[in-house]
Amino acid sequence: MPNSQPYQPLVLRILHSITALLIIGAAITGFLVYDSWDRRFGGFAFTQANRNLIDIHGTFGFFIFFVALPIFIIYCLKAGRNRLFQRNTLQQLTLVGKPIWWYTLQRLANTAMLVAAIFAMISGKFQDENWLPKGELNHIWYYIHLIAWVIVVLALAIHLLMSAKVGGLPLLFSMFDTKYRPADSPRLWREKIMNWLRRPSL
Repeated sequence: MPNSQPYQPLVLRILHSITALLIIGAAITGFLVYDSWDRRFGGFAFTQANRNLIDIHGTFGFFIFFVALPIFIIYCLKAGRNRLFQRNTLQQLTLVGKPIWWYTLQRLANTAMLVAAIFAMISGKFQDENWLPKGELNHIWYYIHLIAWVIVVLALAIHLLMSAKVGGLPLLFSMFDTKYRPADSPRLWREKIMNWLRRPSL
């Protein structure tokens, strides 16, 4: 592995990849659902009204809400806390242009991405899958979920841009590296998980 490429914990790479794929899948299918049933705010008419798209979007949402996101949040709060909003974040934001300023912006972008995903998942759970097929497009939770979709897409773009700014391509590629150190062996995961759970979140 090149020296310029940072090392990412194996658990982080796995959880991040799974969560990212599910969120991107949910974002794409969410747009296709809107594009096929609504299009009041613009669209491309890629597909016709299709109930299967709602089911596919809901499947992504199910796995994010009940599996991937809770586990990833626990990891972030326990083992990856230094990658999120810090107590001295506001102070560090005054150091404009310095390296720590960019790292702080990246932490804010990471936190925003996490919050946006939670917002989208919660708003999605308050929806009824029959609203769109029935032509009921004015429910408040549907509007909230549309706003959540926009926030997720923007947060994802900012997250990628800030990661590229701070670490460049080596940082982005490091999330997909398949190599891991002996200390990251899956045989040690049980012990590490127990240690993370005992560690205070803040």
